Order: sequence, then C-alpha cells, then structure tokens
Amino acid sequence: MTAVASTQKSNLKTGLLAGALAIGMVGVGFAAVPLYRIFCQVTGFGGTTMRVSEAQAATVQAVSKTIVVRFDANQRGLPWNFKPERPTDTISIGARDMTVFIAENLSDQPIKGMATFNVSPAQAGKYFNKVQCFCFTEQTLQPKQQVRMPVLYYVDPKIMTDPDTKDIEEITLSYTFYPVDQAGKGS
Repeated sequence: MTAVASTQKSNLKTGLLAGALAIGMVGVGFAAVPLYRIFCQVTGFGGTTMRVSEAQAATVQAVSKTIVVRFDANQRGLPWNFKPERPTDTISIGARDMTVFIAENLSDQPIKGMATFNVSPAQAGKYFNKVQCFCFTEQTLQPKQQVRMPVLYYVDPKIMTDPDTKDIEEITLSYTFYPVDQAGKGS
C-alpha cells in the first residue's frame, strides 16, 4: 500500500468517526430535554414537582400541621391574561387540595400555549405532588375565550421530617405559559 493510499484510508476512518460522533451528539441533544424532564420529575430536582396518580394520592394521610401555598402565574409572548383564582391557600399537609388558574385569550385569533412550572423553595419540589395538572399540555384558546384550569395537589407529610425542608412554612407553585406555533414547536 502506498503512502497516499494509507493516508486516504486513515482520513476516511477519521471522517467516518467524526461523522458518527456528530450524529451521536445530535441524538444526545434531542434526548437531553426529555431525559432532563424525567430526571427532574423523578427526583424533584430544581423545584420540579412530583406527579402521582389518584390511587397514590389516596394512600396519603393528612396531618394537623398546615402550610401556605402561594400561586404565581406568568406568560411570555402571549396576548393572554393568566392568573390564579386565589393567590394563596393554607392547606393541611397530606390533604389533597385544588386550585384553579384562569387564562383568557385577549386577541381576536386562536392562540396555542403550553405551561411549564416550578416550585420554590426548590428543595420542597420533591414533596409537592400534583395529581392533575394542565402543564406540558397544549392549550388552545379561541378569541376572547376564558378557561379555568384546575390543579389537584398535595404536600407529602415527609416534608416535615426532612432536615432540609422541615422548617418550610410557605411553598410557591409558579406556572409560565409560552406560545406554541402551529407546527407544535415552542416559539
């Protein structure tokens, strides 16, 4: 084999390896968001709340200690009015409760939005359990339409025994609505 042929073969291997690495990195990039979301939902990392079923929620016993839950609503780039029906609620830890957020399309066109959420303080996220929620679901509001969006939730009594959370007296549940274009991608 000549030196030129050997160099060409080496360059081809290097090019194929670089191409495979680039394709792999693109795949990891696409998988990162859903994997991060799953990680946060499983661990409560960064104030991400836990999602539970009705059956799981039914097994939790309420205690006499209460906690204040504050509700926050924001929108980014939507001609919507978005707010909680009531700004705070005092609940018994472990008891299921419901709050309602109200969204109104102020424009004269149908608009799609999707909400994300977080809990603060962040360490309380793993104890804030949502049984039913409108988050991560596209919501289409017709012109001037107003909708009520319920959130069914409870605070796990384990919050009282965790050294990092036992002194928390108030939790904030915050939602932010973002526009979704017609192709189903966030704007």
